[in-house]
Amino acid sequence: GAFASRSALCKATGLSKEQVRVITPAVGGGFGAKMGAYPEQSMIAVLALRLQRPVRYAETRSENLLAMTHGRAQVHDVEIGATKDGKIVGLKVHAIQDTGAYPGMGVFLVFLTRQMACGVYEIPKVRFVSDCVVTNTTSIGAYRGAGRPEASELLERIMDMLAVELKMDPVELRRRNLIPPEAFPHQTVTGASYDVGDYGAALDEALRIAGYDDLRKEQAARRERGDTRLLGIGVSTYVEVTAGGMTSEIGSVEVHTDGTVTVKTGTSPHGQGHETAWSQIVADQLGVPMEAITVIHSDTALVASGMGTGGSRSAQIGGSAVFKAGETVVAKAKLLAAHLLEAAPEDMVVFEDVKPGVGVAGVPTSAIGWAELATAAADPSKLPEGMEPGLSSDETFDQGVASYPFGAHIAVVEVDMDTGKVELMRHIAVDDCGRILNPMLAEGQVHGGIAQGAAQALFEGVEYDEDGNPVTASLIDYKVPSAAELPSFETAHTITPTPLNPLGAKGIGESGTIGSTPAVHNAVIDALSGLGVKHIDMPLTPERVWRAISDATR
Repeated sequence: GAFASRSALCKATGLSKEQVRVITPAVGGGFGAKMGAYPEQSMIAVLALRLQRPVRYAETRSENLLAMTHGRAQVHDVEIGATKDGKIVGLKVHAIQDTGAYPGMGVFLVFLTRQMACGVYEIPKVRFVSDCVVTNTTSIGAYRGAGRPEASELLERIMDMLAVELKMDPVELRRRNLIPPEAFPHQTVTGASYDVGDYGAALDEALRIAGYDDLRKEQAARRERGDTRLLGIGVSTYVEVTAGGMTSEIGSVEVHTDGTVTVKTGTSPHGQGHETAWSQIVADQLGVPMEAITVIHSDTALVASGMGTGGSRSAQIGGSAVFKAGETVVAKAKLLAAHLLEAAPEDMVVFEDVKPGVGVAGVPTSAIGWAELATAAADPSKLPEGMEPGLSSDETFDQGVASYPFGAHIAVVEVDMDTGKVELMRHIAVDDCGRILNPMLAEGQVHGGIAQGAAQALFEGVEYDEDGNPVTASLIDYKVPSAAELPSFETAHTITPTPLNPLGAKGIGESGTIGSTPAVHNAVIDALSGLGVKHIDMPLTPERVWRAISDATR
């Protein structure tokens, strides 16, 4: 978020925005914790001004683990009411949000949890009470999903508990309560306005890929023969909110006299591949090769403004702004080409095969190349009446409201009864982010999200002693899984385009995290359900799981 950082630096130093330039390099992902400005960054600028020399600050890994904002930190007490046939009649939640020592973003996160508390289900009544608590720990901030994984976790866990009470398959219970496709757009009692969805389709596809019925048969067979490696199947259906509160962004497209194209965007990629996706959008519109397109971003001196990248907003908001700018450039080019060719503007089309440019439909040889069009556009004498010089467009796209991606995840685990060790054997993710601009980029987002969501369920946790001293202050103590601890993920998509933007796109950056954590959590408890275990708090470490098994088998 280069512009947010610039604002913080201006406030700290008293400099005007024209005196401060912020360039955001490739920072290896953001995940929420890197969004905005930390006090250290402002102090660097203040010291540099006072000393009149460059100042650099580098922290150790342990310093980073201590001082960077931590995530999640909610405790939930949940009650659910349902009829004997499994129809939900009400939900009651008391959420306690630890905000750390310096409340900031942490105070806001619980409101997102409240907003998404209905999930994919028709729940007629919800009572959601929250308390934000100041503690002697590190500040809590946004972390991939930011308030929405907490909602998915509390709801999907209580759904599995309800299924056990009703002696009903957890999939069947979910099916009986899904919001049907014909109910969209749908307003929940917690204030979420879902744009579009087909939740049953995503669940059905996940079940098909997983081979759900066969997995249940294998589970029953293991229990019957007394196998010490217990099989667990966890299901999670989710909906999340993307671009909430950040629905506007700028985008520009300019064709130069050498035929190259410059795209400027207010989004700030740090691993998501916006350069590729935005180039694809414009290449498709103008018919030019992607290598002719340069995407400029993350520099307050080169881009007019920008809200950066967060809340899974980039494709639907920033991508749509670029798309609208490209549309305007194409419309200008058609008007100019029609004038130069003495033809009707409505007869103009974009050619890309023989000669990238604009010409008369059905006559590829009439095409005027983009370099020639840009040159003509710079000459007022060659312009049609009313057309301003230059083959460029600056657009601001405002979606106005958030979009709501959704999906279904299924996790398959094995639990060793002798040691409590959990092994994630399979993870199936079917996510719906509307129209997909680049399948490889979307796949990468899902993979990363699943890894982080599964890690929260099984490995990761910030721990303090009774005096508030951190005991997970290095990567020796704080368990981050590598690829060796995770399976090859099985992913698929249903495609339900949103009507909210011209691309039909919704966010995908956080969906994998929101769907995976409860699926993995549910899988472990499902494996132990035959022993009578109903719940274990995350992370599901071997010690916690072993103690639960030991208590249940005494």
